[in-house]
Amino acid sequence: MQHKGDDDYDMPKVRYTLSKSKKTQFLNFLKDAKFPDGYASNIQRCLTVDAIKLQGLKTHDCHILLQRIIPARVRGLLDDDVYQTIVEFGKIFKELCSQRLNTDLLAQMKTEIPIILCKLEKMFPPAFFDVMVHLAVHLPDEAILRGPVQFGWMYPIERRLYTLKKSVRNKAHPEGSIAEAYLVDEALTFCSRYMEDVETRFNRLPRNVRFSDQSAYTLMFLGTVLIL
Repeated sequence: MQHKGDDDYDMPKVRYTLSKSKKTQFLNFLKDAKFPDGYASNIQRCLTVDAIKLQGLKTHDCHILLQRIIPARVRGLLDDDVYQTIVEFGKIFKELCSQRLNTDLLAQMKTEIPIILCKLEKMFPPAFFDVMVHLAVHLPDEAILRGPVQFGWMYPIERRLYTLKKSVRNKAHPEGSIAEAYLVDEALTFCSRYMEDVETRFNRLPRNVRFSDQSAYTLMFLGTVLIL
């Protein structure tokens, strides 16, 4: 609080907040961002630039924001020490979520994470530091015991369970509904692989495709099928 008069006090904004113009710049960057299919969901549907709102993100989208987007766009919008601390925190998760792990790098992370959390404690209020933030201290040890993140992430399982849950039509017999929907999905998948003149999920153009020639996309699709 800053005393400005007899009974007049002013509460300045904290250093990690963005002004309205800077928030608009960040949301415009998200609006124009393009991701490969399957890398992230359609983040554009979660933001409203005019109202300066960003809501409805999935958990994996938050990982993409912390690891990729925030380090690229927040530079220059925040103070250097705040920006560097957030980038260091995002880099930790980026290394933990990589396809290959280095044990020497994980041992280095174990010593860096407490220092990064101490830097965050000097910037953010105490309400920010719940058990989930403290969990970052134990993630390198978990990675050493488990291996790469794809062997322990619950995202694929949660997405599959969500798909199976939507298949339930009769709550008295959920197993039968799931089994019937699974068989229908397998049958449709088998048939769609042999339909050339019908648009299916196997020959549909990617969301951000830049091929002007249909033959170029066809060659890419055939190459993907051969690799799989």
